[in-house]
Amino acid sequence: MSVQDLHGLLNNIQRNPGIPLDLDWVDSIRINRSAVERRAATLPARRSVKKKNQVAWLLRAISCIDLTTLGGDDTPGNVQRLCAKAKRPVRSDLLETLGAESIGVRVGAVCVYHAMVSTAVKALAGSGIPVAAVAAGFPHGLSPFQQRVDEIKASVAAGASEIDIVITRAHVLTHDWRALYDEIAAFREACGEAHLKTILATGELGTLTNVGKASAVAMMAGADFIKTSTGKESVNATLPVGLVMVRQIRDYEAQTGFKVGYKPAGGIRTAKQSLDWLILMKEELGDAWVRNELFRIGASSLLSDIERQLDHAATGHYSAYNRHPMP
Repeated sequence: MSVQDLHGLLNNIQRNPGIPLDLDWVDSIRINRSAVERRAATLPARRSVKKKNQVAWLLRAISCIDLTTLGGDDTPGNVQRLCAKAKRPVRSDLLETLGAESIGVRVGAVCVYHAMVSTAVKALAGSGIPVAAVAAGFPHGLSPFQQRVDEIKASVAAGASEIDIVITRAHVLTHDWRALYDEIAAFREACGEAHLKTILATGELGTLTNVGKASAVAMMAGADFIKTSTGKESVNATLPVGLVMVRQIRDYEAQTGFKVGYKPAGGIRTAKQSLDWLILMKEELGDAWVRNELFRIGASSLLSDIERQLDHAATGHYSAYNRHPMP
């Protein structure tokens, strides 16, 4: 399946419309931390991906990356360079050596602040790569509510087809599930046709049970994806948190029939880590969730390490990091 086909599938999956808030369901969620941590610890050792299979998995990982720049020093120039990298993330000569030049490798999306949405949309025109905008008072989610809604609408109007919002963490910490549900549902409405990726900031939610409950509420409110982190917290994506969230996705599909995507973000910097996450998705949710219509990795520096691993597969040698610079 080509990357173009994978991007097309994003629009062919029936969107999660959400369901009424089910507090009995939410209250029933209990997470056994010890059991989750034991299971998560086994994941990196359960599968060994080698040689040609590893190349294929790493190319799949690239297609699932939301290539991200969220710096206060972002300029149109560096966003344009990032978009050029998004369209051609791996050197052509390297793909030719690996026999993968016909695949058409591209990343899953480019993620930027609202101010850079129009720049990214213009730079990616005709590529089929969506622009994702962080919104709703990212990264803390503490700006006035109407301002957060208006920010979402402004990014959609500027051309963003995916919106990564942040929740009010206090709603989770005080177990005010109605407030959390209403907030996310309002953000979903503001998105219109754009896909809503709901960032839970799991490192700030206190317990894995809170993570599980917040995941369920976000999906009930209509989230198209649930996402671990902003990348700005002290603790970001971890496999135990991932396990809790993807099992909530599995339960939600079993009870409603709707598929919800998953996005770990923050701290995923090595090719090995990207494979660990792909293995988690395959083992817990199945093949549909190892494609970019239902799985994304939020990252800025991961691509450089994946390129080094592909270089090693092609030549038998690791190249210097400066041969694979990020814009």
